[in-house]
Amino acid sequence: MSKSEHIFLKKSTEKSFDLSHRKTIKFNMSKYDEAFERGKLQFNNLEQAKQIVAESKQKAIGNFKKYLLEFEKNFIKNGGEVIWALNSNQAVDEILKIITQNNGKLIVKSKSMTTEEIELNSALEKHGIEVMETDLGEFIVQVAGEKPYHIVTPAMHKSKEDVSKLFFDKFNTPIESTPQEITEFVRQKLRQKFLTADIGISGGNFLIADVGAIALTENEGNALLSVSMPKIHIAIVGIEKIIPSINDLNYIWPVLATHGTGQNISAYNSIISGPKKATEADGPEKMYVILLDNGRSDLYNTELYSALNCIRCGACLNNCPIYKNIGGYTYETTYSGPIGSIISPHYNGFEELKHLSFACTVCGKCTEVCPAKIDLHNLLLINRRNAVNQGFDKLAWKKGMNFYKRTLLSRKKMDRYNGNLKNFAFLFVKSIWGKQRALPKFSKHSFSKQWTKNKTKNQ
Repeated sequence: MSKSEHIFLKKSTEKSFDLSHRKTIKFNMSKYDEAFERGKLQFNNLEQAKQIVAESKQKAIGNFKKYLLEFEKNFIKNGGEVIWALNSNQAVDEILKIITQNNGKLIVKSKSMTTEEIELNSALEKHGIEVMETDLGEFIVQVAGEKPYHIVTPAMHKSKEDVSKLFFDKFNTPIESTPQEITEFVRQKLRQKFLTADIGISGGNFLIADVGAIALTENEGNALLSVSMPKIHIAIVGIEKIIPSINDLNYIWPVLATHGTGQNISAYNSIISGPKKATEADGPEKMYVILLDNGRSDLYNTELYSALNCIRCGACLNNCPIYKNIGGYTYETTYSGPIGSIISPHYNGFEELKHLSFACTVCGKCTEVCPAKIDLHNLLLINRRNAVNQGFDKLAWKKGMNFYKRTLLSRKKMDRYNGNLKNFAFLFVKSIWGKQRALPKFSKHSFSKQWTKNKTKNQ
């Protein structure tokens, strides 16, 4: 068992029976469910809208290189600079180089899972650079010294009382502060940072090939301030975020908003095509887009390539029974839930993280809700199969499954042992089954023997 798997099993056991945690997640998830039910009413035919989004992403991923090169050409034409980064280290080095060249000391960041993926904040802080998260949820987890719990809702695991207590401890705000008061406190605190920041860093929801621009969608306006007020804007975006045309956003944006937060459309949607022109008063003087690979090309060359169609709405997390019980931190990866369990082993080491694909009931709910129509639960099964084929399954598990298979294929073998013996044997797997769960009790005689006996008796 890998170290990651051991930690995963330990944490999942703890979180599954953490009643306080489950209460908070249940409440927050219920709000999402209500919002989603309202949001999807904007569509006359939601499945058709999802199909259009899926076809747009399939077209983009199917012609990966063509559209990425088209984006690069058009973005450079717009006055921006494109940097290709093969992995996390290269991406961080390039960002540090830009910051050093421009004597950057204060960075304001909009919400970005890609920067979490490359652990950018800690890398910059080691070089004495101040990094300020400006999304409210990201700001909360940064103050708490944590990572995002959810790819859309970073502080989903915290109640309003948790946040009030955190801010009381860190900033001496009133212990009974309301969410509105905390929001206003953060707004005032960030305002000066926006005005004095040297560099703004963002991710990108999409890379638009035909106009050479990035698309940003948000609800607070902080991303727009982060990228427009500093003199330099750095956007780091995974290469899978490419879409062919600006017209694709007509469906992608409302479908993303509905599945992500239950809105008809997000409050702020920006298309940023480069640094400001000579005739423009606002915007950065320089803009860089770093195109991050970091395992995406390797995933593209497998039968799991359709996972790259993901638009990061978080719907699969919100509907996954495993995620809702064990929470985001248990996965110990940047991307959690069903989509994270598919891609993380390929980004961060298959042997170390293969166990994530086994944390699935194969209920298919993730596939059902996915707005990009990714066959998520079957991709998880492919990861499982590959783990077995590559010899990563444990010897005890392999022998146990072989015995289980041989027994189930033979009625004679199934009936060979009575219920008492079976109950005794199952005591040895109690640690696998879980300490808090009761083992099923076998009847003294098998169903077939009981059937035969009753049938004979009634004749």
